[in-house]
Amino acid sequence: MKTSTDTSHRPGAISAFFIYKAGLFAACFWTWLGVLAFREVPVTGWHIVAATGAVTTSLVGVVLGIRFALQRDAFERHQEVMRTLVEITWHTFAATPPSHDRDSHEGHEGEADVIRLAQDIRRARR
Repeated sequence: MKTSTDTSHRPGAISAFFIYKAGLFAACFWTWLGVLAFREVPVTGWHIVAATGAVTTSLVGVVLGIRFALQRDAFERHQEVMRTLVEITWHTFAATPPSHDRDSHEGHEGEADVIRLAQDIRRARR
């Protein structure tokens, strides 16, 4: 049985892996670009590769982080809606039915378990 504190079913475990992976690659590319920039050598193709990799992996990490946050938020909203729905259902079916006269239903066949609505009660009294 899962409890409300059980997080094993929460979405985004694989997304978190890719966010961390993109962050690690971004840190490596930024470090590589920094090392190449501080060395006094002319700009080469490796500078372009390091800069492109740094910017790309940073943007991928940000996009994946935003997607991850949106998934978590959507999951929490869904969980709250489901919890509210269960509470409403529980209160609806666990509530005691309104007391009504069973004697008034004895003469009518098939109506022994029918609860008349207010509109039906007015019509029956006329």
